[in-house]
Amino acid sequence: MTKKLITFLLMNLGAFFVAVNVHFFLSPNNLATGGVSGMSIVLNSLFPGISIGLFMIFVNIVLFILGVIFLGFQFGAKTIYTSFALSGYVWLLELVAPVTAPLSDDILIQLIIGQCIAAIGMGIVFHQRASTGGTDIIAMILNKYIKVEIGRAVLFSDLAVALSSSLLFGAQAGMYAFFGVILNGLMIDYTLQQFNANKEVVIISQKSALIRAFIVGELGRGATIHTAKGAFNYEQKEVITTILGRKDLSRLKNYIGKQDEKAFITVHNMNEILGQNFKRLA
Repeated sequence: MTKKLITFLLMNLGAFFVAVNVHFFLSPNNLATGGVSGMSIVLNSLFPGISIGLFMIFVNIVLFILGVIFLGFQFGAKTIYTSFALSGYVWLLELVAPVTAPLSDDILIQLIIGQCIAAIGMGIVFHQRASTGGTDIIAMILNKYIKVEIGRAVLFSDLAVALSSSLLFGAQAGMYAFFGVILNGLMIDYTLQQFNANKEVVIISQKSALIRAFIVGELGRGATIHTAKGAFNYEQKEVITTILGRKDLSRLKNYIGKQDEKAFITVHNMNEILGQNFKRLA
């Protein structure tokens, strides 16, 4: 129950961060950087009597109906909840903290700050094995019927929204929107890397027994032992491989430095780790 509560709170926090970007940074500057929020900003310019938050709710409903028709019910409960939570938070912010003008005359700095906030929110949501829906559904439909890769389909749909904004709001707003789509993708990737900031550590040392005991006993982490031969003299050596976070890696390096100054260590960044004590496979 505690894990489920934490997941629920984090999903709402992530959705709220994305809503902050939409309400305070994108909407006042007419920056439609893709997704349901971008569609809603475009629709709001055509029908200003309806708020962006309400448009987001309506667009999400339409997309989910299309998804069920063309794909079947393949959407997780988390994604359904998060997509409507995002729409609800945008609507709530419009009621509680209305914005009538951009926060600054500098559109670029607003775009960068807003997209960074949104990327943190999206990273939190993705880390909970959910998404904010929207253009993901369009991407899955394109992938099923015309065999376009999902990542490319998401990019195409977001760029289409950005193009429509240039037709409505002018070339400058369109170019900023295009830049926002690219920036958002880069920032989400970077944020997810920080959530998964584990390192694969490979150690060759004459004191491998002590190092193995430290990893298992002091750090409480697992390790794999391989037997290898040196290329020069064919001497047999133990190779220890383990996965550690930054804090544990620092402790391990300090310990190895005290035990064996001639130890050989390589450290590799890991984009994703599945199974056992890490992310679930399903």
